[in-house]
Amino acid sequence: MAAWKSRQAHPRLEAFERQLSFPLDPFQRASCEVLEEGRSVLVAAPTGAGKTIVAEFAVFLAMFHPTAKVFYTAPMKALSNQKYRELVDVYGPSEVGLLTGDTNVNSSARIVVMTTEVLRNMLYADSDLLRDLTYVVMDEVHYLADRFRGAVWEEVIIHLPSKVRLISLSATVSNAEEFGDWLQAVRGETDVIVSEDRPVPLDQHVLVRSKLVDLFDSSGQAATNRVNPELVRLTGSSSSRDAGRWNGRQPSRPRGGDWRPDRMDRPDIVELLRSKNLLPAIFFIFSRVGCDSAVRQVLRAGVRLTEGWERDEIRAIVEDRCRTLRDEDLAVLGYWEWLEGLERGVAAHHAGLLPAFKEVVEELFQRKLVKVVFATETLALGINMPARTVVLEKLEKFNGEARVPITPGEYTQLTGRAGRRGIDVEGHSVIQWSGGLDPQSVASLASRRSYPLNSSFRPSYNMAVNLINQFGRDRTREILESSFAQFQADRAVVDLARKVRAQRESLEGYEKAMQCHLGDFREYWSIRRELTDIEKSGHARADVQSRAERDRRQHRLTALRRKLRQHPCHGCSDREQHARWAERWSRLKKQTDQLAGQINSRTGVVAKIFDRVTDVLLERGYLVREDSGAVSLGPYGGMLRRIYGERDLLVAECLRTKVWDRLDPAALAAMAATIVYEARRDEGEVYDRNLPRGPFREALDATTDLWSRLDDLEREHRLPGSDPLSTGLALAMHRWATGASLDTVLSLADLAAGDFVRWTKQTIDLLDQLSVVADQPVGSTARRALDAIRRGIVAYSSVA
Repeated sequence: MAAWKSRQAHPRLEAFERQLSFPLDPFQRASCEVLEEGRSVLVAAPTGAGKTIVAEFAVFLAMFHPTAKVFYTAPMKALSNQKYRELVDVYGPSEVGLLTGDTNVNSSARIVVMTTEVLRNMLYADSDLLRDLTYVVMDEVHYLADRFRGAVWEEVIIHLPSKVRLISLSATVSNAEEFGDWLQAVRGETDVIVSEDRPVPLDQHVLVRSKLVDLFDSSGQAATNRVNPELVRLTGSSSSRDAGRWNGRQPSRPRGGDWRPDRMDRPDIVELLRSKNLLPAIFFIFSRVGCDSAVRQVLRAGVRLTEGWERDEIRAIVEDRCRTLRDEDLAVLGYWEWLEGLERGVAAHHAGLLPAFKEVVEELFQRKLVKVVFATETLALGINMPARTVVLEKLEKFNGEARVPITPGEYTQLTGRAGRRGIDVEGHSVIQWSGGLDPQSVASLASRRSYPLNSSFRPSYNMAVNLINQFGRDRTREILESSFAQFQADRAVVDLARKVRAQRESLEGYEKAMQCHLGDFREYWSIRRELTDIEKSGHARADVQSRAERDRRQHRLTALRRKLRQHPCHGCSDREQHARWAERWSRLKKQTDQLAGQINSRTGVVAKIFDRVTDVLLERGYLVREDSGAVSLGPYGGMLRRIYGERDLLVAECLRTKVWDRLDPAALAAMAATIVYEARRDEGEVYDRNLPRGPFREALDATTDLWSRLDDLEREHRLPGSDPLSTGLALAMHRWATGASLDTVLSLADLAAGDFVRWTKQTIDLLDQLSVVADQPVGSTARRALDAIRRGIVAYSSVA
């Protein structure tokens, strides 16, 4: 009866479900019911659980109204492209648009897929495209924890019109309710739907030497998540054999060959998985070089995973998708080696690949034509590429500074690719064993299913001028105090304040216990404490003190000892008992004062940063203070409003001071690349001879000088400042803009093709902003620079 009533109350959901080839899971149905009832929803569920069904239902609902629009936001262009293609297949190209910064397809459509930054920019510009907006889907909303881009998610959530319903899709996080409480506070009615269940169960294994062993005890008699005793036995012997290796002694190794104790080579692992019907598989290797070398290793071993008809289909798809690539570029891109791997069912997937190549790998893997992919962890971030098996060669990765263990959240995200819904009855994860791993630690990592979502929000210059222009300074401070960052800080303050109250009650008890009927024991204790501290510091510094310092110290000690003996409490028979309580009181008082300091530092932390940002903008004239005391935009504030990026204020300063006016299109492209490019940590200094000649160098000196002055100003205002400019891409971008070949620029930049395309598209994004916001001659130069670099592999797009 309850199910019948639910169906009667949600006719749109019933119509939607009739179109599906599978029944909705309970969490999917509950989430869709919330939407049909007119509320927003946060859905937190494991990777591959089918969260996007809820987003698809929002699109379905919107299409019942003649003017309603829905925006679907994703954190990456690859995700946006994928979702665009899926929606076009359902609703047709006339109803679906795509906006990703460098791609603009049918932007006035009723369903528009976009990156989150595009929506943020539309909100600040009060774009006409926002009219009739009814639903916004925020896919992978846990990205707001990203320290580089996370703030954008919070900006969108805060600034969307209140009538817009928000569908937030997140991986399983341990504080989903806290995040939901914040959404409720800033967006109104929001339900939180959490599912811990994987749609396809995950069987977890460890590959010890050549044996595949279950990670957990599956006897049915053991407690949940108990380590398999067989694994403990096998790895115990392995650990003892390798003990010398971990004690700094290398065990003897056979002559010749690549010796790796107790580990199968990759071709053998691939054959093992094939023999156990565990393909297709994704091997996660936390290095691009490692992914490429793994493909070569498997191919050298003669592994072939495809039939003749599959190879024909693979070649046909590749030739169709890559037909726009120029013949002279194919050899540079390693096309023929890449195609050979695909035809044998093996490929790499990482950010260094040309985007076109990555898209082909994704399509072939989804079609079950490619059987093994060696990938970096970026593949785990939302791309629809589920496999039967996921293999982790290591449980640690290099984070840019050191090798660190992967987190439970990362493990969950990676293994979430295992198990194809509707195809597999279970997914499999395989951890390749190596000496030094502890079975219990591995089990603990694998059994934790969630991780906390923490805000990375901080006000930027562009954000400040946009909000002050719309709301004024006081209202902006209130808006920023509604951020998730402040919400979490305030919750932490509540916990700290509760602890301070409890400790202050204890302090009162200690004070009573140390009371002396002869006098003020706190006063007596402070003398005794000072005396002890001076004696300790004197002993520690005895060998470096001057004669005058020793005399002053001795004089002070004599005075304190006299004062101590003269104090009434010195003669108390319970003096040492009082002193013990005083010691506890002193220690707890210090801790309590520290906690109180933390409360003061956290209260209004976001607004305090905003105030510092505002002070910098006032000093540089982008904001002005009126006679009434209110703050408004200065003459150049309107320009800064339309500049987005990490170096927004530096770009505005360069335009204002006209240091780029003498640059030609190629030199301006090189300068834009210098603004956006972030050098690798191992990248050395770029010498002057490797920079474009002519006006570029003069403009670079002026830009660097502006950066230096801004950096000093930021640090004066207790802001973190920014990294120096990196010119590592300048010469290559200059040559690319003047028509150099792909081979030449990749050699000059020392970049993989995919990296060059990514940085060039970020350069295009900045030049596009300059073409709109900059005065002449920079505006027209930027437009010509855009035409010069938007060519070849950079212009290629499988979507347009």
